[in-house]
Amino acid sequence: MAGGGLTYMDLSMFQLIEGLRYAFPKAMARIEKKHAGLVELHDRIAQHPPIARYLASGRRIPFNEQGIFRHYAELDR
Repeated sequence: MAGGGLTYMDLSMFQLIEGLRYAFPKAMARIEKKHAGLVELHDRIAQHPPIARYLASGRRIPFNEQGIFRHYAELDR
């Protein structure tokens, strides 16, 4: 999507933004304004039909407090 089709880099960036939104929601709300292009890429990937179906399914494992993307309240400013 950054080029012509969906790539591993696109999926990696999507997952990174999703994880950072979970881990640092306050900071990401502020930072995303400065990186509108990456947020737009994230949103386009989320709307890609196979990805959208996966995100809406029960197969997707939600973020939790045991993974690398856990909520870091003390660091979220």
